[in-house]
Amino acid sequence: MKTLKEALLERHSVRQYQDKKIESEKCELLRQKVEELNKEGNLHMQFAEDAGDTFNRLLNKFMGLGSAPGVIACIGEDSDDLEERVGYYGQKLVLYAQQLGLNTCWAGTYQPKNVPAEIGKGEKLVLVIAIGYGVNGGRERKSKTFEDVVVTKRTDYPDWFKEGVKCALLAPTAMNQQKFEIRLNDDDTVEFIDKGGIHSKTDLGIVKLNFEIGAEK
Repeated sequence: MKTLKEALLERHSVRQYQDKKIESEKCELLRQKVEELNKEGNLHMQFAEDAGDTFNRLLNKFMGLGSAPGVIACIGEDSDDLEERVGYYGQKLVLYAQQLGLNTCWAGTYQPKNVPAEIGKGEKLVLVIAIGYGVNGGRERKSKTFEDVVVTKRTDYPDWFKEGVKCALLAPTAMNQQKFEIRLNDDDTVEFIDKGGIHSKTDLGIVKLNFEIGAEK
């Protein structure tokens, strides 16, 4: 199995999927991973191998998500940090799916009432993730540069920091907005700054995980 970093480097958002079901063995592995990450992140994410009419909108059909066989519903008890946790732990699940040979796409356009998931009292459905076998592996998108997102007075960037930023810039963000900054302090601590925008809190959670994977020694 690929390492998390290998999965991160090769993973791209995929909107068009093959007419092919996810094998039962992989479905079971995904459910086990969902259970593990729900415990870690205090979430209620749910995987459904049949997405049903989750993406049954003309826009999604046109863009390809209507072909996604499966869906992951990102749900948790409503709180100030829910969206960021969804991004962080949802991205862990996305990269695990990549390790299994599957493709994914974070999606903000879907039919909430058609999502095959249970939303408990006090819980909130933040986003969903399309999952299946892509027609292809997706493609690279235009990205900001290191200088665009790094905030520091320092010029002596440690190698671990440069690698972390490189992986953070590969994080999927809503409408490719990349509305975040990464601050390197004099004591080598790192801060992540949310510059606002649609789903920016979820994006920040994804960015944090990607950075951690890249910066890991």
